[in-house]
Amino acid sequence: MSSNEKTLPSILESFVIAFSMYSRIPMPFVEWSECGMKYAFCFFPLIGVVIGACVCAFCWLSVQAGLGILAFSLLGTAVPLLITGGIHMDGFLDVTDARSSFQSRERKLEILKDPHAGAFAIAGCGVYLLLYAAAFSELRLEAFPAIGGIYVMTRALSGLSVLCFPKARKDGLAATFAKGTGNGAPAVKAVLAVWLLAGIAFVFLVSGTVTAVILTVAAAAVFLWYHHMAMHEFGGTTGDLAGYFLQTAELAMIAALAVCSRI
Repeated sequence: MSSNEKTLPSILESFVIAFSMYSRIPMPFVEWSECGMKYAFCFFPLIGVVIGACVCAFCWLSVQAGLGILAFSLLGTAVPLLITGGIHMDGFLDVTDARSSFQSRERKLEILKDPHAGAFAIAGCGVYLLLYAAAFSELRLEAFPAIGGIYVMTRALSGLSVLCFPKARKDGLAATFAKGTGNGAPAVKAVLAVWLLAGIAFVFLVSGTVTAVILTVAAAAVFLWYHHMAMHEFGGTTGDLAGYFLQTAELAMIAALAVCSRI
């Protein structure tokens, strides 16, 4: 380890670990230490802030450039994937393959670990991106400040699920992060809850009570379904399942926001 890495404050190390793991935003290299892992999830929703800012900036630029609706929708769909590098979509594909197999719980967990994408994963990805682009195309310009709250809320809930739900496996990404949090778990859960409330408050401030309530209900409904599905089909959560939830909740909430923007 270099002298720069040794002197890196643990809280900054946690920030770097979170952004290195869950985004493709360039970060300095750090070794994953116990101190750095403990509070990494505190910065997970901050990536949602970055995505929201980039999506809103893209919206403004697309208006200035006079982009057509097709280019606007497809490029807008791509922005979050480009920032995250598709790490959550990878979980969506793996879980889609596993759930579509209709095999036993043990077999589904084996499919999650398979690095190859099956036919169901490819088809599921295609349908997902089409639905996302369709929902994105229905967003009016005044909806774009509120969309930033969605990316924050989904990451806060995904992080809470990793820390609070039983784990389907003792190894894997979810178990690693949950164990790495250690005795800092109560504080990290509190920070994630604050991020969740901040996302809701942001939507309320920029789009009003009705939109905030509808998006909160949509997020809660997907979260409850995710808990039931994960426990029933997999015996707990995994990193792939947390990514699957994040992508599913993001799609449902953007569709809900599109409905709100048309009311």
